[in-house]
Amino acid sequence: MDKSTLRWNGWGLCDAPDVLGDNAEGIWQWLGSYFGMGTLPHTPAVALEQASLPPSRLNASQQQELAAIMDAQRIVVEDRERAYHARGRSYHDLLHLRAGRLQTAPDAVAYPATAAEAQALVAHAVENDIALVPYGGGSSVVGGVTPAPTSAQRAVITVDMALMNQVLDINKTDMVTHCEAGIYGPHLERCLQEAAVTLGHYPQSFEYSTLGGWIASRGAGHQSNKYGKAEDWFVAATLATHKGMWHTETFPKSAAGPLLRDLVPGSEGVFGIITDAWVRIHELPEKREYRAWFFQDFESGVNATRALLQHDVPTAMVRLSDADETFFYSVLHGGADVAENGPMGFCLMLVGFEGDAATVEYGAARAETVLREYGGADMGASLGAAWLETRFETPYLRDPMLDRGLGVDTIETAVSWERLPQLHQTVCKTLTEVIAANGPQNDTKSIVMSHLSHSYRTGASLYFTFVFPRNGEDAIGQWQTIKTAASDAIVAAGGTISHHHGVGEDHRDWMKTEKGPVANALLHALKREIDPTGVINPGKLLS
Repeated sequence: MDKSTLRWNGWGLCDAPDVLGDNAEGIWQWLGSYFGMGTLPHTPAVALEQASLPPSRLNASQQQELAAIMDAQRIVVEDRERAYHARGRSYHDLLHLRAGRLQTAPDAVAYPATAAEAQALVAHAVENDIALVPYGGGSSVVGGVTPAPTSAQRAVITVDMALMNQVLDINKTDMVTHCEAGIYGPHLERCLQEAAVTLGHYPQSFEYSTLGGWIASRGAGHQSNKYGKAEDWFVAATLATHKGMWHTETFPKSAAGPLLRDLVPGSEGVFGIITDAWVRIHELPEKREYRAWFFQDFESGVNATRALLQHDVPTAMVRLSDADETFFYSVLHGGADVAENGPMGFCLMLVGFEGDAATVEYGAARAETVLREYGGADMGASLGAAWLETRFETPYLRDPMLDRGLGVDTIETAVSWERLPQLHQTVCKTLTEVIAANGPQNDTKSIVMSHLSHSYRTGASLYFTFVFPRNGEDAIGQWQTIKTAASDAIVAAGGTISHHHGVGEDHRDWMKTEKGPVANALLHALKREIDPTGVINPGKLLS
């Protein structure tokens, strides 16, 4: 991944796609009117030359010591590299990056090319009190890659895994592939599909995230109903740790005590640097079918989704938007003229099927029967095809919104079917109220929307997106207040603090409550044992 083509303080390519097209001017005018702001303000990001970048704490001698581990050209202290790696890509991160506040920039960025080099970096860090931050694509939205050394550490180095990007083996007998952890999604799928197989993991960040990052955060792709979350397709890994290389178990199943490989998905790099992994693969689907359905209300769509999962209908994806999200995206795609009618109350469901032709045909027919029982109206395949075509473009809306004085953030959870309707209502109400009380105007308006994105027999994930006028005087304080209120509401309603974004720094304060005292003690004991000096990704996951 050539990072010179990517924004150091925003999402994706510098030459970003024009998501709104001819609808842009009308949509910006509508948003300005909706929020009572008139013409939206001009709030551009600062240039790198205007940013506050602290000098590297690594002197020439220390850089030479690092150069003994790997090629000196792969120990980078150049300003743009350090700025690019200063934070992840959450709304909170972008507030800092766009303002040029780069106090968290690493002192250097290291690019190991082998597992041996990664292990040597860990050993060097331990000996020299240097923090290491494992870095895949940097797309974390929970503060998972912020370089945050403790007071005992003299410097921090971000370990970018981008050069470890090879598919090492494709085993079609076991249907497992062995890959280096730094391989990006598009490269991985190209290699696999040339061999007529696929991992099938397509998160929203697919184009700019890596295999190691997916595992470390327990990520989920759009088609997780068929292909599973990271912990489902993960088989084994190798990690560079304080105690040396850790090779996890590779057995298909075992009763030899707890499987310690299960500690790797969701570890967020705090136990060691994932250098390579074995993951399950599938034959390329012979057929794909994605269809749209409309429901009169969100509860009917939720009940229909539950029925699909509990009746074992073989779906690849079920994505149900509430009425506000259905309306908002219809405006984005249809232009401001659509907004004049206001929300119509309908909820859009996209249902996908992948596999051999017989399975897809059976799944689509069975789903049709179930969805009609719950009042679903089949809207055909065109909306599903359009979603597949543009599914990775949505994050490109955030930077233009930030350029116009708006904030936009997301929060997600998973909860049982029984508690899901109440959690949906509670969190939407909480977000609306806390934004109203903490905006730049009295009773600040917002757009709060949600969709059900990943579903299981016992429950599902809810993903909330909220757009609001930014408080120019204290945007970070505004965000912290909103984030805390929404997170507290999720936990109080019985949801997990994260379904697939991970914990990082942003969700760390809720871990103690979610895990309980015994599990928290176990996690801290593991950290002390495998990383006793706390050099690997300090401050993430665990307090």
